[in-house]
Amino acid sequence: MKRRKFIKLLGGTAVLPLAVRAQQSERLKRIVMIQALESSDPEAQLRAKAFQQRLVELGWIEGRNVRIDYRWIGSNPDRIRSNVAEVASLKPDVIFAAATPVVAALRDETRAVPIVFVQVVDPVAAGLVASLGRPGGNITGVTNFEYAMGGKWLEALKEVSPSLVRVAVIYSPKTAPYAKSLLRSIADAAPSFSIEPIDTPYHEASEINLVIDNFAQTPNGGLVVLPDTSTLAHRDRIIEGAARHRLPAIYPFRYFVASGGLMSYGTDSIGAVKQATSYVDRILRGAHPDELPVQAPNNFDLVLNLKTAKALGVDLPPTLLARADDVIE
Repeated sequence: MKRRKFIKLLGGTAVLPLAVRAQQSERLKRIVMIQALESSDPEAQLRAKAFQQRLVELGWIEGRNVRIDYRWIGSNPDRIRSNVAEVASLKPDVIFAAATPVVAALRDETRAVPIVFVQVVDPVAAGLVASLGRPGGNITGVTNFEYAMGGKWLEALKEVSPSLVRVAVIYSPKTAPYAKSLLRSIADAAPSFSIEPIDTPYHEASEINLVIDNFAQTPNGGLVVLPDTSTLAHRDRIIEGAARHRLPAIYPFRYFVASGGLMSYGTDSIGAVKQATSYVDRILRGAHPDELPVQAPNNFDLVLNLKTAKALGVDLPPTLLARADDVIE
């Protein structure tokens, strides 16, 4: 009897350590999501929520089989550099990064940790990937721009303001190294609309009011605001400047319009996050970034703000309203 009890006990102790060891071997995968936005920015929170939701749909549950760390670093280049160095040192299984300056800084820090990006304008010109079809390194993702958009921006502005003859193209050179390429796309389309594009950079946020005030001294003008972490971070100041001078303005993303801008034409930023998250899933399951071609965005949305149009004294034409994907009232 005692011998049977001893054998039963021995069998139990033999099984338990195997189960414990198996459980311990299932290490949580680690992801770091890093954005060039402050944590208080509603857009940053929407992106994080979309990222979490898509991961759950793909079978990744935080605390069960994955750990997610978040970094909210704003658009300051010094903060970007210090934060990406710390993120790279963590050696996560994958980094999910938004904005060209952030991805460029990560590239300089690590060629080993897989990186999936969104909100990058031209990853080839920026030196982030060798080509869209064959990224060739540890970086891939979803772009947020097609150069034909330059013409779309001018077309929409001309519909809103037929008397328009000049546009200020606003951006920060510090955070939009691709601006010259975007300016070329706008300049190429400008003659078709009898519009003169004016290169209007600012170097510090404190200059935004000044550049808009100076431009507004000549009539029949409008604003084109480039996709840029700085214009995003300081969108309220740009929108206020446009309102002060009653300038029609077009922005690159919906969240500018949600903040009071007149209209936007650009990629669906939340949709792009969900689209890119599928690459995070594939990398966690063993794929390498150089196997995953850079994707173009799935959707481009035209968004209008009726309240802002009324405040600016702008009559939105029925043809434009009919084409809008979203109208904010």
